[in-house]
Amino acid sequence: MLVRRSSSKVTDVSPTHAEIVSVVEAAGQLADHSGLRPWRVIEIRGDARDRVGDGFAKAEGKKGKDAEKHRQKARRAPLILAIVASLGSKKVPRWEQEAVASGVAHNISLLLDEAGWGVFWRTGSLTRTKAVRKAHRLEANEELLGWLYVGGLPERARKPRARSRVKVEQHLSSL
Repeated sequence: MLVRRSSSKVTDVSPTHAEIVSVVEAAGQLADHSGLRPWRVIEIRGDARDRVGDGFAKAEGKKGKDAEKHRQKARRAPLILAIVASLGSKKVPRWEQEAVASGVAHNISLLLDEAGWGVFWRTGSLTRTKAVRKAHRLEANEELLGWLYVGGLPERARKPRARSRVKVEQHLSSL
């Protein structure tokens, strides 16, 4: 964890579906109030990424060349994993269900990084737009939290780089 870094530039290789299945299975083993598993992951590859880009463009009212820019954003990596909170419980607060889905996303990111893949997380206001929800075929009780873009690590990114460490005294206190 101390050497993990986001990789905003990735190559065109990506984990196989079988590798993603294994990663998602492991990532889902986290603390979860009432064992709800209020999340799902959408695996997006190939031309399906254009559906996501078209959703981005529609959400921002873009057409033509402007829409193509959004398609390119969705093609920044050969694999996109959309992280979805599936909110169903009245007993467990919504924020807790979204926190579990976020935890799964972070676990996936750590597992893929550990396996040598480049991973970067993207979020933003588009996640909650009607066009982007429709592009991902979300159910009424679901919220898109963001996307993990996944691909191979370029050679230059394989070299360990110094990273500033957390100043623990600023984030850890006692009562």
